[in-house]
Amino acid sequence: MEPETRYEMVDGELVYVSPADRPHGRRHLQLCALIEAHTGLEVEAACDQLTRTSESNDVAPDVSVYPDAPDSETGGRQLEELAFEVVSTQSLSKAATNAAKLVGRGVRRVFAIDIARSRALEWSAALDAWSELDAAGHIEDPALAANAVIEEVKATARAAGKAEGKAEGKTEGKRDAVIMLLAARGLLPDPVTCERILAEQDPQRLDRWIVLAASCAANAELFDET
Repeated sequence: MEPETRYEMVDGELVYVSPADRPHGRRHLQLCALIEAHTGLEVEAACDQLTRTSESNDVAPDVSVYPDAPDSETGGRQLEELAFEVVSTQSLSKAATNAAKLVGRGVRRVFAIDIARSRALEWSAALDAWSELDAAGHIEDPALAANAVIEEVKATARAAGKAEGKAEGKTEGKRDAVIMLLAARGLLPDPVTCERILAEQDPQRLDRWIVLAASCAANAELFDET
């Protein structure tokens, strides 16, 4: 798998990973900046860096901490020592699967920040499960020049997660507005049109569709970009 693609490999199958929208990207940036501030001189921090965990699996943690020096054999970057994932409760099981793969590959420690339940977790290979960290504690590790305060890590992820949720709520409202306007004018969208509207992520395009929905003669006019 090429590092710059929008795919991860899961059990030999390519899985498309949607690019981060603005709030999601900010969440990664803020967490990465926080971790970067705690790293030592001989390590680097990066966001969404693809790691080959096996011949049939690639994983891209939200934040990776890895040695600055290149690998002595390959000349490429070394395997990360720490990995961080910001998750919702729904995606915690997926994060667990990825954590097990990363640890199996040799990543020393994998952490998850569960926004929904306001907790920080660390993957335990011995238990094959997440272990909750003391909210008042610190993450101590040789890769960190300064101990990362767990509550600070949680707060950073939580604040960015709230911004992401608000932005998604506004976008969802715009999608609904397009459909309701069309329906009110007797142009109830068919299932294919509804699916396209509900899948749209661009707020500016949705704003344009709202204007068109108030005056168009047919649903197809929404998608006429000319």
